[in-house]
Amino acid sequence: MRPPADWLKTPSLAPTYVLQQVSSVMSDASVLDHPDLAERIRARDPEALQVVVETYLPQILRAARGAGLKPQEAEDVAQNTFTTFVESAERFEGRSHVRTWVFGILYRKISETRRKLGKDRQIDDIDEVFESRFDENGGWSQPPRAADVELEAKQTREEISDCLEAAPSKQRMAFVLREVEGLSSEEICKILEISSTNLGVMLFRLRNRVRECLETKWAQGV
Repeated sequence: MRPPADWLKTPSLAPTYVLQQVSSVMSDASVLDHPDLAERIRARDPEALQVVVETYLPQILRAARGAGLKPQEAEDVAQNTFTTFVESAERFEGRSHVRTWVFGILYRKISETRRKLGKDRQIDDIDEVFESRFDENGGWSQPPRAADVELEAKQTREEISDCLEAAPSKQRMAFVLREVEGLSSEEICKILEISSTNLGVMLFRLRNRVRECLETKWAQGV
């Protein structure tokens, strides 16, 4: 079922339609891969805008949930993301993939939401953890418990979600885009506007944050 054209012309109507149509997601690679896609988006072509929304809505919702938002919060962020996408369509230059552009909007919306909810930590204390866990040669001063197998277990995934809760938005988003959505490092760097070196550091820090948190939980028998 196609949405009424009014929601594409009137961005304020987009949120209502977007989440009502999650079950009707379509795949139209011919539109997304067409060389004139950027031009059609800038012109707010109804078909092009709709295909973008319907194609990436599931990923946007999943990423928002992975970023630590509750279901309703994630839906609100998804709505705001696509509302902004429609409102700013004329600014899309096509220099990056449309998915990169949409996820960039999502990241900013998640950051705004987490700040409003008071979920972002202004100080990342993981450096103190590193100092306590590594020796001067860069080796483990306290070798971590092997957890690769356990990370696949359902209960451990729930524990990981708890451990990610306190992570800064950018770190957590990098983790979700890489480990959940499977995006390339290059695309993640464009979305988060960071260098490849910074991305590597973020993922390294977050993985060790999670490991440290899990070890604490396991030691306490949580």
